[in-house]
Amino acid sequence: MSELRQTIFVVDDDEAMRDSMTWLLEGEGYQVACFASAAEFLGARSDEMRGCLVLDVRMPEMSGLELHEKLDALGSRLPIIFITGHGDVPMAVAALQRGACDFIEKPFHNADLLSRIERALELDTEIAARRQRDDAISHRLEQLTQREREVMKLVVAGKLNKQIADELEISMKTVEAHRARVMEKMGVRTLAELVKAVMTVN
Repeated sequence: MSELRQTIFVVDDDEAMRDSMTWLLEGEGYQVACFASAAEFLGARSDEMRGCLVLDVRMPEMSGLELHEKLDALGSRLPIIFITGHGDVPMAVAALQRGACDFIEKPFHNADLLSRIERALELDTEIAARRQRDDAISHRLEQLTQREREVMKLVVAGKLNKQIADELEISMKTVEAHRARVMEKMGVRTLAELVKAVMTVN
């Protein structure tokens, strides 16, 4: 878990469904926030939200699938579990192909929903850790000078020090100095670690 507590965000236009979900999830010790419409959730949404979204496929005005598309466009990484009626399964499968986390058919067993939520929260934890790592790498990259970036690009491309020196028209000694500073600023010890770090954010 990160500093921000994970919350189960339930978006469903059926009040009875929202109430029973709240009762079930709070009974399991989860923090729950309910919304009666997709628009209501969008109004409250922020990039800092952690947890997962339990989303009804069929809702008036804006469907769960339309909300998923909007969230996708906003760059949201919140795992989504769709709640579907029997006829909505093909739509839910299409949503999975577009990046949704899971779907569950009504009527469902509480245990099935809880296990899916647990998986979604684990995924959210992984996503948050990845984002933290990517942010740290991006921050390190920003510390590099223009020349260090040029040297790093050629190092990552597999060029030898002599080739880099020739290409940039600088001495081998200068290449070695820049290369050492790049490794230090990027917090890596080996070329493989450097390549991996650069690939992560590109």
